[in-house]
Amino acid sequence: MNNQTKKNILAFLLLFAVIIVINIVGNFYFKRFDLTQDKRYTLSESTIKLIENIEEPVFIDVFLEGNFPPEFKRLQNETKQILEEFRSHNSNLIFQFTNPLEDESQAQQYVEELIKLGFMPTNINSNKKGKKEVIQIFPWAIANQNEKSVRVPLLVNNFGNSPSENINSSVQLLEFAFADAITKITTEKKKRIAVLKGNGEMADKYQADYLLNLKEYYQLGEFNFDSLQDNPQKILENLNRFDAALIVKPTEAFSDNEKYILDQFVMNGGKSMWLMDKVVADIDSLQNENNAALAYPRELNLDDLFFKYGVRINYQLVQDLLSTPITAQSAQGDVPIDWLYSPIIKSDNNHTVNKNINLIKLEFANTLDTLKNGIKKTVLLKSTPQSKAVGAPLEVNLYEFMEGLDEQSYNKGNQNIGVLLEGKFTSGFKNRVKPFPSKNNLESGKENKMIVIADGDIVNYNYVNKKPLNGGIDQWTQQAYGNKEFLLNAMNYLLDDSGLINIRNKEVKLAFLDKEKVEKDYTYIQLLTVGLPILLLLLFATLFAYLRKRKYAR
Repeated sequence: MNNQTKKNILAFLLLFAVIIVINIVGNFYFKRFDLTQDKRYTLSESTIKLIENIEEPVFIDVFLEGNFPPEFKRLQNETKQILEEFRSHNSNLIFQFTNPLEDESQAQQYVEELIKLGFMPTNINSNKKGKKEVIQIFPWAIANQNEKSVRVPLLVNNFGNSPSENINSSVQLLEFAFADAITKITTEKKKRIAVLKGNGEMADKYQADYLLNLKEYYQLGEFNFDSLQDNPQKILENLNRFDAALIVKPTEAFSDNEKYILDQFVMNGGKSMWLMDKVVADIDSLQNENNAALAYPRELNLDDLFFKYGVRINYQLVQDLLSTPITAQSAQGDVPIDWLYSPIIKSDNNHTVNKNINLIKLEFANTLDTLKNGIKKTVLLKSTPQSKAVGAPLEVNLYEFMEGLDEQSYNKGNQNIGVLLEGKFTSGFKNRVKPFPSKNNLESGKENKMIVIADGDIVNYNYVNKKPLNGGIDQWTQQAYGNKEFLLNAMNYLLDDSGLINIRNKEVKLAFLDKEKVEKDYTYIQLLTVGLPILLLLLFATLFAYLRKRKYAR
């Protein structure tokens, strides 16, 4: 054995030893280097803290397994990447990918069970060399810990977006989707929300789905102003034990005592979400011989309070050319009729609350104005530019948009419908006689947040025309509206102090192939991406063989 051979063996053994040592060290120390420009694999501090605090195993089953088109393959890979990153911070997080359609003999039964549990499938079009086919997938996961289970949506399917844009939005929200699910099943101490009653608020059945979803995050308590009418101070003390108040479509005026209690709750830092209707109008009222009814102002005795906080809800109804139809009975059954009083809101994505939210359906929405008072205001909901506001009182007719509709008149621009207010609010009772003596009257409040939406029916998203939606899908627009996600985000933003909601702001930009360009230049691109590397490899091999032969031929 010559010296050169010994050196080669020693070098090989040394390299082998270094690799073994690196692997041993890697078992004890983990470090992943995120070289992506948008830092898509770098988790936020809030997420890392949440994962590290998991004390009992969390099992995640992902139904996104199989052969998919490129866009969904990317979603599948990104989901695996984010879960691997989660697991690297805590081995108590265990995940697996399954294909519900893998076993053809059991596929139909499996699909039916998933749909019953709320995992709605998505049909996607696949085009392979001109052959088109429809593939059914389940872009969902489920997180389990002990007896708690939470569904995890993986696909954002927003109206008007291309498949690539929806996949991009979905990837942006993957970290939030899984962090949100883990929060729901691991949080023990929950913040408290008072659901106000006593002023003709919306019936529970119309807001039940939203309240059930809120319960996954918070403790809910029904709070009735009528409980202690003779002791308003005690009512205020009880309300101050809650972190937030939810006021949904009250129909009866608030007394001065009740208004002062709400005002002092806000001054003490209590968060609030107001879903208000200032015009009396209801679809049921159109079920008469004339198919018409009078829409008239509703007085709730809150105008001065909102004015002080920096917002004014108007006695107006929004008419929008982008709207959902209303159904009317005919000899052929239910038929759709244009109904401009049901505007559809497409989010501007201008805030964490409304980011990546699908269309939001409203019903008899009012307009609102923001007023200058030093409070930061962010408009979260507004109608399309092809809309206008009409003042109440006015007659509303079921068939008023069927004939003679002047579309040119719907050019009044965006009408504000929902707004976020942030800052230190001034009491609506400042320099005024108080309705009752309070132990700790505050005329200037603590740093606070509130959301005001000029439509109480926004929470009634599982009903269209007072009829329940089948599977959450509007049969006329074929849309699953984003009301629930928007309202959950709104309350999460008001109450979130862990930074979870800020994960929604993560920006991820994925590069996708231009399908039209690929189909047009298929042969050229195939030669470029497959043929060229092979050709370069052959040239390199030929050159290497030539140089080697020339060297040793001397």
